[in-house]
Amino acid sequence: MSVLAIDAGTTGVTAVVVDPDGTIAAKGYQEFAQHFPRPGWVEHAPEEIWQATLEATREVLTKVDASRLRGIGITNQRETVVLWDRETLGSPRRAIVWQDRRTADICTRLREEGHDDRVSELTGLRLDPYFSGTKLTWLAENEPHTWALVESGRYAVGTVDSYLVARMTRGTWHVTDVSNASRTLLFDLEAGDWSDELCGLFGVPRDALPDVVPSWGEIGSSDASSFCGLSLPIAGIAGDQQSALFGQTCFDEGDSKCTYGTGSFILTNTGTTVQRSDAGLLSTAAWRSPDGVLTYANEGAIFVTGAAVQWLRDGLQIVGSAAETQAVAATVDDTEGVVFVPALTGLGAPHWDPHARGLIIGLTRGTTRAHIVRATLEAIAFEVRDVLETMPELSSLRVDGGAAANDLLCQIQADQVGVPVERPEVVETTALGAAFLAGLGTGMWSSTDELRDTWQLDRRFTPQGDRAAADAAHARWTRAVERSKGWADD
Repeated sequence: MSVLAIDAGTTGVTAVVVDPDGTIAAKGYQEFAQHFPRPGWVEHAPEEIWQATLEATREVLTKVDASRLRGIGITNQRETVVLWDRETLGSPRRAIVWQDRRTADICTRLREEGHDDRVSELTGLRLDPYFSGTKLTWLAENEPHTWALVESGRYAVGTVDSYLVARMTRGTWHVTDVSNASRTLLFDLEAGDWSDELCGLFGVPRDALPDVVPSWGEIGSSDASSFCGLSLPIAGIAGDQQSALFGQTCFDEGDSKCTYGTGSFILTNTGTTVQRSDAGLLSTAAWRSPDGVLTYANEGAIFVTGAAVQWLRDGLQIVGSAAETQAVAATVDDTEGVVFVPALTGLGAPHWDPHARGLIIGLTRGTTRAHIVRATLEAIAFEVRDVLETMPELSSLRVDGGAAANDLLCQIQADQVGVPVERPEVVETTALGAAFLAGLGTGMWSSTDELRDTWQLDRRFTPQGDRAAADAAHARWTRAVERSKGWADD
């Protein structure tokens, strides 16, 4: 027996089949287009996400016997806002992606009106364009004809998980879990449900929002005619970063992980209590069990890390693939003073500046593509260090995500944070977490203790080299970050 996990990320959809020993038996992947209608705006076509989901699933089904599958787990890019017609399941407009910065002025207005502290108190978040609530406010203010159909009940509103469940079930279910709901600015973190006060503040009709269900259990059932011939229980849902925390078996209070994806996200399990941070960290829901126990986490959210490597590939076209960055960067011993601040969609934790923009500084006539590529890998490590310095001291850091396969990045990361970096054998832990949730929901695994036994170390990177040199490089990075701030205001 196995479970199917769908990882609907920011740039593509991965489908994996996971066996009872926690190994990935088969994998499929399909990218989808990124749309940038204006500077700072990022959109996805929901239909393209759905077609990528179908293609990735069809690919993985060519490699396994579908009769082995017991259930489906879903994990997804969070904060991205999707609208769809409840009857036809078609979308009236493109989704507004979590990276989108168009609502910076709305956030400023709400702060000036004095709402910041109350929003933070209820949600554990902050007024930033990153989150879903202000995206919905923007739609209400700028696309009134579309919004009228949301208010009338014709259009549903949700995050990508809700949209995929609707498509898989032929519109039967409109649901989400706490990890996704808690990223919308509409969810009362301690009450564990949608907040009428917040819905009123952001102008969102509560009836348009999905029902909040446990993170595992039999949540719904896929419709075979809609979803690749599969009629299976949808038994697990989690936002991508909480799913990775689950996939890294960080089940105990204090357990931490860092996922290198489009952005990078450091999460620490804080148990069954909300722990507040005054250092730029978010408080968020991690998961809710079927018996109603809610586990929380603190999160440092970095917007652009893997996306910076993608930009080297697609924008500057100085590498042919993400995998090539390790070999190219290794051809030079250091960046020779070049610093890249990848604030391509603003800065997240711990700086939180939506007006910051990308910066490459320290260029000379001797600068080559290798220096820029190495500066990109260093930037990822610096950004993670900035977040970890706001957290309690760690004894080690578990890493995952696509870029965790880069040995040079992992070594630079260990050198910067000064503790061992541990990479598991399975770095697809976002998808693995969704599989674990679905497996618990269908009884393939009986407990989190059984899941913990599946985690296997691939490699441990220990800090090397001169600590003073690492600190000096980070200090140079900090100066560059300050120069990148507020640029869009100018």
